[in-house]
Amino acid sequence: MKQSEIWLINLDPTIGAEIKKTRPAIIVNDNSLGKLPLKIIVPLTDWKERYEIAPWMVYIKPDSINNLTKVSGADCFQIRSIAEERFIRKIGKISSGNLEDIKEALSKVLAIETY
Repeated sequence: MKQSEIWLINLDPTIGAEIKKTRPAIIVNDNSLGKLPLKIIVPLTDWKERYEIAPWMVYIKPDSINNLTKVSGADCFQIRSIAEERFIRKIGKISSGNLEDIKEALSKVLAIETY
């Protein structure tokens, strides 16, 4: 399990407005950090036109490397750390460009200046 990989994960049970159910998610943590069996992920959801104005949503088009079946949005506002037991199977990998877009969106969500 490495940064930029897309995995099918089980996010249930959830509470309130947390993104729910079994869905694809992108691993975003640095591979060299962490001792616990946890990964930091950004979940994917179906892309909707209204997401274009949301600075925390990253558009991801399906291709033969990411193996997604539909146009998706990486919801960087729903970033979370989850146990590796929630991971079901690897789906694919995002491009370096998509990863950079996610990092930029995360910097906005977390109010971290990028240099």
